[in-house]
Amino acid sequence: MVFVYALQNDQNEEIYVGISKHPAQRLKEHNSGKNRYTKAYMPWRICYLEEQPDYTQARHREKYLKTSAGKSFLKKKLK
Repeated sequence: MVFVYALQNDQNEEIYVGISKHPAQRLKEHNSGKNRYTKAYMPWRICYLEEQPDYTQARHREKYLKTSAGKSFLKKKLK
């Protein structure tokens, strides 16, 4: 199984979307500054998690969630 995750922080309204087989471990990496983009807005928390059967489908879903329609979907889901 592969997970598509969305991260959010308290500093701004930014939502970061990614893929991982181990989302909790990946969150630790984001919060330890290993990702250049996310280290500026730490700490992050997982606000959305979706399980996908394989990497191809997870990548397809990640691409959708990064579009404006996907971001809108996430914002509605999180309210």
